[in-house]
Amino acid sequence: MQPFKHQTTTTDFILDKPGVLITSDPGTGKTRSVIDAFVQRGFGDGRMLVLAPLSILEASWGDDIRKFAPQLSYSVAYAKNRMKAFDEETDVVLTNHDAVKWLAQNPGYLEPFNTICIDEFTAFKNANSQRSKNVAKIVGEFDYRIAMSGTPNSNTILDVWHPTYLVDDGERLGKRFYSFRSAVCQPQFNGFANVWVDRPDAQEIVASALFDINIRFSLEECIDMPEQVVSTRHVDLNVKTMSEYKTLAEDSVLYTPQGTINAVHAGAKVKKLLQLCTGAVYDENGKAQGIHAERYDLVMQLVQERKHSLVAFNWQHERDHLVALAEKMSIKYGVIDGSTAANKRKDIVDRMQAGQLQVVFAHPQSAGHGLTMTKATTVIWASPTYNAEHYQQFNRRIYRAGQTQRTEVIRIAAHRTWEPDVYDKLETKLGRMDELLGILNQTTSLRESA
Repeated sequence: MQPFKHQTTTTDFILDKPGVLITSDPGTGKTRSVIDAFVQRGFGDGRMLVLAPLSILEASWGDDIRKFAPQLSYSVAYAKNRMKAFDEETDVVLTNHDAVKWLAQNPGYLEPFNTICIDEFTAFKNANSQRSKNVAKIVGEFDYRIAMSGTPNSNTILDVWHPTYLVDDGERLGKRFYSFRSAVCQPQFNGFANVWVDRPDAQEIVASALFDINIRFSLEECIDMPEQVVSTRHVDLNVKTMSEYKTLAEDSVLYTPQGTINAVHAGAKVKKLLQLCTGAVYDENGKAQGIHAERYDLVMQLVQERKHSLVAFNWQHERDHLVALAEKMSIKYGVIDGSTAANKRKDIVDRMQAGQLQVVFAHPQSAGHGLTMTKATTVIWASPTYNAEHYQQFNRRIYRAGQTQRTEVIRIAAHRTWEPDVYDKLETKLGRMDELLGILNQTTSLRESA
C-alpha cells in the first residue's frame, strides 16, 4: 500500500533534520511516516528505539511494521523481558514510557541505537517528573530524535516546552522552563491561588519558534472525512441523590449506610461530587459506596439503538454497571481497561472491526491511543473527564482514516451539577489547543508552498 501524500511529506521532513516534532492529528498515520523514514535513512546503520504507551506497542507499532516494512525485525520490551528484547539485536525495539528509568540506569543498551521516537510525548510534558528526568538523560545518545503527539498542549502552552527540549536541547524554546513560562504565560488568581495562564500571543510565539522542526497535518485536510456531531444528553438525579449532592457541595461531607465520607479540600470535593453523579462515591479505602445507577439505563438504551458503539467510563463501578446491563440485555461487548492484557485488547479491537461486538466499554487512558475502531460510529461518554487529551484521543478512535460513515459523540451529564461545567471546561481547553494546532497547520502549509 502506497503512503498518502501527507505521509510522504512527513517522511521527507523527518529525513531532512536530526530532530523533529510531529503534531498531526490522531488517525493521520504518523507511525507509518516514522517507519518509512527509518527504512529510507538506512536502518542497517543503527537501531530505532520507540517509547510509546503500553497499549499500542504491539497493536499499533507492531502491526504497522509488519504491514508497511516487513523487512524490519522488531522486539517488544516489557518489564519482564527487557534485557532479552534488547539483546535480540532487532532493528526496532518497542517499549513503554516507564522503561526510561531502566534505560537511564543501563545506558550501555543504547549504544547500537541511532534513532529514538517518543510517541505521545505529552507523557513527558512535566520536566520535574522522574520519568521526564530519566528520558532527558538518554536522548543525547541518539543522532535522530522524533517526538509525536496529536494533542501537544491539552492543558496549557507550557506542555510543549519539555518535549521540544528533548528534541532540540533547548535551542528554540530556551533551556530554562521558568524563562519560557514568563515569556508565554502570566499569573492569574483563580479564587484559591495564582495560576499561570497563556498570554494572548502565546500560540503565535511558540508556533513561530517551532517553524523549522514541526510538521502538522489535520485529519480533514488529509482525508475526506464524514461529519461528526457532538451532543449532550442530560439526566436528572433522583431527589435523594440530589439532596446528598447538595450536602456534599455545601458541607464537604456525605453520609452513607457504610459510614461518613469527607472531602478534605476543594479538589477532593469536586472529584467526589462527580463520582456521586455517576452512582457511587469512593471512601478512603478506595471502596465504592453505591448510591444509584439510573444513568446507565440511558447509556445502554443509546447502545441498543446503534449497531456499534464505544463507551467511555472513568470509574470501576461504571464499568461494572455497564457490563451487568449488557449481559442482562444479551448485548455482545468487550472491555478495555488497565487490566486488559495486550493480546486480549487486540482481540477485542479485531472483533469490533469485524462487526462481532455491538459495544466496547473502555477507560479513556487505556484505549485513547493508537487503537482503530472505525466499525463503531458512536462514542458515548458515560461521565465526563477533565483530561482534554484523553477526551480528544478517545473520540478519535472512531473518527480517523478508514471511517466512511457519519459519527457522533454523545456526552451524558446530570442537570444542576458539576458535570456540564466539566464539558464546558473541556471545550475551553480544546479551543486553546486547536488555536495552536491551527497556527502550526498554517506554518506547515506556508513551508510547503515556499
